[in-house]
Parts: sequence; C-alpha cells; structure tokens
Amino acid sequence: MSNVIVMDNRTTKGAAPKTGVRDRRYAIRYPFAADVELIDLETGTQATGVTSDISLGGCFICTSKPFPLKSRVRVTLSRKGQAVRGLAVVRIVKPRIGMGIEFIDIESAGHDVLSKWIDQMRER
Repeated sequence: MSNVIVMDNRTTKGAAPKTGVRDRRYAIRYPFAADVELIDLETGTQATGVTSDISLGGCFICTSKPFPLKSRVRVTLSRKGQAVRGLAVVRIVKPRIGMGIEFIDIESAGHDVLSKWIDQMRER
C-alpha cells in the first residue's frame, strides 16, 4: 500500500482513481493543538509532538521523529490540564513532518474529554 493520498481529479471523466487515506476517514477532523507524548509499544521508543488536527477517530501529530507505519503506540494528548490516554496505530507517515494515527482504544475518561474538545471546535 502506498502513502500517496489520491485526490479526485474533477477534470477527467470515468472511474475515480484508487481510494486514498483521506477518503477512508469516518470522522471530521478539526484544527486543534494539544501536546502529545507517544511510546512505541514494540520498541519502547518515546516521542513528543503537537497535534495539528483531531477527530473522534484519530489525529495528526507534528513531530520531527515519526514512528514507522503500522506502529502500535500508547498516546497521551494533553491540553489545559485535561488528558486523553489510549492506544493507537500509525496510519500515515510524513518524514520530518509527522504522522497520522488512528485511535484503537481510548480510556473511558478520555472519551469524555475528547468529545468535549471536538464539541468546542464544532461550535466555532
């Protein structure tokens, strides 16, 4: 599978190209900055970064040292004294820019915080 995101070319007729990552998302992403701490569950490697966007399904993390594709990670998002903790998988990697992760399992207290953050973004 390629890391290339395919955008639909509206100037050509016929079948659309292969579905890209963007088309598989099932939750709207909102611009959102939260501090992130990550631990690769396989290697124990740690990384930090900042989210650029967030959804109920995942987020993009700006970090100079993204983990490899398909890495399973323990993630902690924190902002203004609130935290969301859980497990995630790296779904897209942009070298020296960051990585997109999909949440697999969020702690129950984190679900409420995540929902509140997203509701605040929707209201803007």
